[in-house]
Formats: sequence, C-alpha cells, structure tokens
Amino acid sequence: MAFSDLGLAEPLLKAVAAQKYNNPYPIQEQAIPAILSGKDVLGIAQTGSGKTAGFVLPVLQQLQTKQPSRNRYIKVLVLVPTRELAVQVGDVFRTFGSNLPRRVKSLAVYGGVSVNPQMMALQNTEVLVATPGRLLDLVSSNALYLSEVEVLVLDEADKMLNLGFEEEMQKIFALLPAKRQNILFSATLAGSVEIIKEKLLINPVTIEIEQKAETTDLITQVAYQVGSERKGPLLRYLIKEKDMQQVLVFVSSTKRADNVTEKLQKNGIEAMAMHSKKSQGARTEALQKFKAGKVRVLVATDLASRGIDIQFLPYVINYDLPRSPKDYVHRIGRTGRAESAGEALSLISPEDAHHFKIIQKKMGKRVSMVETDELELQGF
Repeated sequence: MAFSDLGLAEPLLKAVAAQKYNNPYPIQEQAIPAILSGKDVLGIAQTGSGKTAGFVLPVLQQLQTKQPSRNRYIKVLVLVPTRELAVQVGDVFRTFGSNLPRRVKSLAVYGGVSVNPQMMALQNTEVLVATPGRLLDLVSSNALYLSEVEVLVLDEADKMLNLGFEEEMQKIFALLPAKRQNILFSATLAGSVEIIKEKLLINPVTIEIEQKAETTDLITQVAYQVGSERKGPLLRYLIKEKDMQQVLVFVSSTKRADNVTEKLQKNGIEAMAMHSKKSQGARTEALQKFKAGKVRVLVATDLASRGIDIQFLPYVINYDLPRSPKDYVHRIGRTGRAESAGEALSLISPEDAHHFKIIQKKMGKRVSMVETDELELQGF
C-alpha cells in the first residue's frame, strides 16, 4: 500500500515524499483513513511505530476544508506526557504543514520555561500540542479557550497516566465541548487507560499493532568486558574507531552524564548532556543539535531518554547498565527503528556481569562478549 491510497491530498503526499517516507506503517494504513472519515480512533502501538504521522497527516488535511479558528480558540488539541514529546510532535506538524495551501499555525507548549512567550505565541494558533499542567496554566490565564476544540488527541496515554496526569486530564475533559473527534494512542490498554477509553471514545475504530519483540531483531548487540577505570577510554576509542557520527550514550546519573560529556569534549569529540537537572532550554538545544548532526554524542539518563525518538539513529551505547531488563530493551530500541539496522554496545564491568546475564535471560537473547584487556587505550 502507498500513501496515495490513503486519501491524502497532493500537498501532503509531496510533504511525505520530501521526508523520504516510502510506504505507510501499519498504524498509518489504518489510522489515516479512519481519522479522515471523522471517526474516534483507539490505537494500541509502541513508540516508534509511526503513529505521530498517523494522526498529524489526516488532522492537517481536515483543517484544509475549515475556516481558520477564532483567535485563541484552538481547533485541535494534542495532549502529551513530556516536554520533549511536545516539541517532537510540534515539529512533525510544522514539517508536514509547511507547504499546505491554507497555512495552519501549530504550537507546542510545556512547563519548565517562561509562560509569557507561549501566551504571545498562541495568537491565531489552530493546533496546540501541550503537556496537561501548562495547558491548564494557560487556560486559567485566559490565554486560550477549549470550547471550540473539534479534535482531541491523547498521545502515549499510558505514560501520561503513569506520570500522574489523570486529575489534570479530567479537568481538561470538563472544559472541552461534548461533540468532538477523539483519538487515543497508547502502548497498552490497561487500568486507567481502559477507563479513559470508556469515558472518551464513541464507537471507536480500534487498531492494535502487534509488538515485534521490541524490534530487537534489527539491532546488532555487542558487549565489551572492561574494568570500571577503563570505561571512559574505551568509550572514546569505540566512537573514534567506528567513526560514529551520531551516538546516544546512556548513563546512570546526572553527575555521570556531565562527567562523561566533559571527558568527551576534552578529547575532541563533540558531545552534550541531557538530563533532568538541565533547564528545558538546554535539553531542547541538546536534542535539536544531536538530531541535526551538529553534535556527535548525546549523553543521557533514562529519565531524559523518554522523549528521544530519532528515525535513523545508528548507535546506542550503554555506558552504565540500567536497573531493569525492560529499561535495557527500551534503551537499545532507540536504534533499529523505521526498519533500519542499528548497533547497541554495552560496556560491562566485572560488577555488571551478573546483572547483564539476567538482562539477557529476560530478553531471551544472548549477546556476544568482546574482551578488551589487550586493547591499547593509552591516549583515549
């Protein structure tokens, strides 16, 4: 199936082709026609399955046939759990909407930054991507109104509820008009998500995309046995030896992230750190530069990694192992996306060995181990 079979208009098909999207993913094949027909949609699909374009494209097309909304009365509301995801979804709206016959203004708003510039930027916004807390701040300041919302999207609803947004979302639902189209995406349909589904959706089209064992089949996994004191030199050796131009390095703490980044920079490797103690502006800048290829290495903690979604990321390195096997799979799943191969490397010190065996057992996959004692790391 091609994108042209899904009912999308020519300007959007050109935008899709410009982004080198060859064929739609399964979630897109089913979601785009359903959303275009005005139906409520429930999509169960993992991060990285293509769902963002699956709702952005049809929503933009729907708006082409409508009159611009009244100032500060938004037409489309997309709720997301994290700042990074808000920025990411906002970028997708701008990318696909940049050359449409009727320009549609979209905006991402989130906490951690000054609210005043966001209030000013809301002028004539039709599509708003928001984290729940900041949205309610703006509503309480009369900076925008939700009474004319025609489409509501909940992206990664399971994460939102796990992060404790349920009370805020109930407040938001109460401000929305009863008649609207609802689109809900989640990795799972359990607990609170099931309740939200029952309250929110009317005769939805349900789309469930089977998880492909976390897509680890596309990822080449290699582990390196190394003493703790040689981890830093080995990391720099691997980056230079393999000529890695874009690599995401996971560490266990904010302090470690800053230390590893500093050592990389001192050794002539462009690197930036991304963690919860960085300001939102610094986190956004680091991610944007990394995505644009202006920084070779992004050093991140697990908390910061949740908003990192890069279609063709070639390398992931576990400088420190995560606490759980599930987090390990999530980390390495940052590569091997969009049906492109990736490589995941782990630096295993003697004290990590037992935990790494548990990770492999839970994952159901054995990872080849490389000895590094003979490697000459002097000067790295």
